[in-house]
Amino acid sequence: MRTPITAATLPAPAATPPPSIPATPVTYGSVASIARFSVAQYERMVDEGIIDDTDRVELLEGYVVLKLPGNPEHDGAVQGVADAFYARRPAGWCYRIPSALRLSDSEPQPDFAVVRGPAAAYRQRHPEPADVGLLVEVSNTSLVRDTQDKARMYGPAGVPADWVVDVTNRLVIVYRQPAAGGYAARDQYGPADAVPFELDGRRVADIPAAELLG
Repeated sequence: MRTPITAATLPAPAATPPPSIPATPVTYGSVASIARFSVAQYERMVDEGIIDDTDRVELLEGYVVLKLPGNPEHDGAVQGVADAFYARRPAGWCYRIPSALRLSDSEPQPDFAVVRGPAAAYRQRHPEPADVGLLVEVSNTSLVRDTQDKARMYGPAGVPADWVVDVTNRLVIVYRQPAAGGYAARDQYGPADAVPFELDGRRVADIPAAELLG
């Protein structure tokens, strides 16, 4: 029987982390980090089965972090987001739900991603920021992580847009214009609004926020 992942079962992290990794432990939302690794080390642990699908973790800024568990409200909202986008899928793009995104020091797993197609292009690698049109995070218990920690990673990496579907407060928050500290622009949409769906600066559709919020 496979031993579940814990701090004790993880191999020792690199002696000298990349300069971008903070020198002191950090907390993402209410969940503390376990250990610190490079993306290559993290992917090697996945390849060797040290981390597998039963381990709800992701790599955020060099830290292996426990993912917050999805409850029925969250999982239902993710499906609603997928339905809204699948009804408006543009040619040359594909959708991923959910899957890893490879950054320089992180490998988060956004709830939904719009990436350049075809889907077969990602059978041997994870998408990177240059492949991404936009990401969507669905939040009901992970608002701090999604609006602060992940936006802080996605913007400087060059992800064009980061949507946070805040099901608790019934809002769709759109971060755009990537900048050094995150994003330069933040737009907010309520249930009566329509959210502009743009890829490469082109308006694809206006998605009613009510469809995304369920």
